[in-house]
Amino acid sequence: MENKRARIGFIGAGGIARSHAFSLKSLRYYYDDVPDLEPAAVCSATPEKRDLFADRYGFRKSCDINEFISDETIDTVFILGPNNVHYEHLKAAFGMKALKRIYLEKPVCSDQDEAYAMKELAESNKNINIQVGFQFLFTSAIRQALAFWKTGKLGKPVHFELKYYHGDYLKKDYRVKRASRLTPAPDGGAMADLGSHALSLLIAFMGKKLHITGALQAGHFEDVPRGSDLFSQISLYEETTGAVGTVSASRISSGTGDSLSLHLYAEKGSLRYSSESPDIFEFYTEESGLWSKNITGSNFRPASGFPSVHVPSGWLRSMIHAQYVFLTGGKDEAFIPDLNHGLAVQRLIIETAEHLERFRKTCI
Repeated sequence: MENKRARIGFIGAGGIARSHAFSLKSLRYYYDDVPDLEPAAVCSATPEKRDLFADRYGFRKSCDINEFISDETIDTVFILGPNNVHYEHLKAAFGMKALKRIYLEKPVCSDQDEAYAMKELAESNKNINIQVGFQFLFTSAIRQALAFWKTGKLGKPVHFELKYYHGDYLKKDYRVKRASRLTPAPDGGAMADLGSHALSLLIAFMGKKLHITGALQAGHFEDVPRGSDLFSQISLYEETTGAVGTVSASRISSGTGDSLSLHLYAEKGSLRYSSESPDIFEFYTEESGLWSKNITGSNFRPASGFPSVHVPSGWLRSMIHAQYVFLTGGKDEAFIPDLNHGLAVQRLIIETAEHLERFRKTCI
């Protein structure tokens, strides 16, 4: 790839923006063919916050959204603000003169009207590359597990189980600190914030023809709106294979830390992954009667000597590779989460909110 310059603008200056700033600065340590990166501008609704962010992480300027979208040099935009303004910011970014690519954090929007409008915007701007922030798809073990699953060696899927659990919201001071994430579903809640990653993996492995058949939620605190699910579980049906299963997301599962797990059961075997062993996936075959453990290491391509391929890759390493794919095109990747993928996840999040509302009316 020709080593061109990417002039980068951040919309948002919160925690996830710090992670992206770190990853962008790290790209050169891993890959030789990334563009030269110029941190051009950062904007957010709070002047003090964006000024501090720009100064700390080396962005040329801090500005409001109007000045940001008027900048005729920015060609790469990271949309990193709250969920409920993702559509507004995507729409604004499409009006930028030099725009080439957008990195859109998940979940991509708040409701079905915004989802339809996003799809129309993308159809009208097909020259703009959009990648959605489902970085778990770029972890070593998940990438290898997905490639193995797609060989069909395990046969037709029968049922599945995916979980993404935290426990931090059991603490009141943490809930107060993160109150902006406790808005009612589908804008907020455990399934939108955490479960969207599990749904992204499920769609990557099983396809988009998934339908929700029911939902449950549990956990209540007086300072949390009843429409914001602290724990939720959905049941799903995949129409092509007839496979069924569950996805659950939790902010109040004590002792779990940050735990994402996937288990797929098929007619000839099964496959499993857990973030507690992030560089390993396992599969079982009926023919052998054995579990096989695949230790993937840092199997990112192109290969890097930093760190050694034997070193565990970690959460931020997958984000770094996601950015590499975003900035270079990633033609060799088995799966890249584009806007259509993000909207497929969003459809299930919106349906989850509808099922949860029915559950609350009848059971709580």
